Amino acid sequence: MKYAVPAAVRPHVAIARSEQVFPVRRIYCVGRNYAAHAREMGADPDREPPFFFLKPADAVVASGTTVPYPQATENYQHEIELVAAIGKAGHDISAAAALDHVFGYAVGLDMTRRDLQMQAREKGRPWDMGKGFDQSAPCGAIHRISDVGHIGKGAIWVEVNGEKRQVADVSQLIWNVAETIAHLSRMVGLAPGDFIYTGTPEGVSSIGPGDHMVGHVDGLSDLEISIS
Repeated sequence: MKYAVPAAVRPHVAIARSEQVFPVRRIYCVGRNYAAHAREMGADPDREPPFFFLKPADAVVASGTTVPYPQATENYQHEIELVAAIGKAGHDISAAAALDHVFGYAVGLDMTRRDLQMQAREKGRPWDMGKGFDQSAPCGAIHRISDVGHIGKGAIWVEVNGEKRQVADVSQLIWNVAETIAHLSRMVGLAPGDFIYTGTPEGVSSIGPGDHMVGHVDGLSDLEISIS
C-alpha cells in the first residue's frame, strides 16, 4: 500500500519502569463524574448517567512538555483526571469483569477552552473545539496493574505554580472505573490502546503563559506540564 501523503505517526505514552510504550487508539472522556464538579458546571449529579466525549489520539502530550497557550480562547482551564488505559478488547462488558480489561493507570489533564465549550453548550452544538484541540490531553506514564493494583481511592490534585487546586479523592467518582467501562462498552467496542479519562473534581480554573502544572494521583507518577 502506498499512501498519497505521509502517514501520521501513531501517538503513544510511556510505560513506567519499562522501555516499552503504550499506543493510543482512542481517548474517551467522562463528563461530570464528580458530584461537586457537576454542580459547579450547573448540572445535577444525582440524576445524570455517565456521558462521554472524545479527544483525538494525537492530543496526547508527555509529562515534561511545554505546550503553547492555545489559539482562539481567553479561558484555558485545567481538569485533573485519573486515566485508565485499556489493554483487552471487549464490548457489553459487565462491571464485575470490567477491571480485567484495564492495562494500567496514569495521571491526565483534560485541558479545556472553557469559553468555546460554554458557547457550544449554550447553542446545543458539539464540544469538539472546546475539548478536542491540539495538545489537550497531557498524560503521565502508565503504571501497570501488576505494579500498582486497581486504583479506587487516593488523593487527586493539581498544583499551579505550587498552589494546590482541585483537591479531592478518587473514591468520590460518581461512576467508578469498572462502572464507567461497563457503560461505555455498551455503546462502543473497547480495544487495546483506548484511554478513559475518568472525570475531574471541582475547582477547575484558568491558567496562562508561564504557568507550571503538576498533576497527582496517589501511587502514580506525577504529570508536569508548562505553558508558554
